[in-house]
Amino acid sequence: MKIAIGNDHAGTEYKFAILEYLESENITIFNHGTDSNDSVDYADFVHPVASSVNDNTVDLGILICGSANGVSMTANKYANVRAGLCWNKEIVALVKQHNNANILCIPARYTAIPQAIEMVKTFLNTKFEGGRHQNRIDKIPISC
Repeated sequence: MKIAIGNDHAGTEYKFAILEYLESENITIFNHGTDSNDSVDYADFVHPVASSVNDNTVDLGILICGSANGVSMTANKYANVRAGLCWNKEIVALVKQHNNANILCIPARYTAIPQAIEMVKTFLNTKFEGGRHQNRIDKIPISC
């Protein structure tokens, strides 16, 4: 499995903890996030993650910022991205089961690191249910 991860300054500590977990699972990681706590613009770190998910260069993505709103809004501009903003593992399970999310967006200011790790585990181990949910997903993209 290949995962792209990105973060801004609010998510640096979370990213390092998540990287440690992913490495322990022998997952190939593409780190597009900042390694610093210095203020940066989240979009600069979202685009490489969302682009690689959009183009199927990686299987899944993880994005982390303070509220996760900015990263999810930016990632969802890509046609083949379904980025879900989640704050607990129950929401993560639903966003995978019902929405076939391919990017997990974690709000660092509203979750604890152990909680974020559990969310990542749930994201990686939950399957899309398909069926009636596929119909709904097919209606997400728009053509202008």
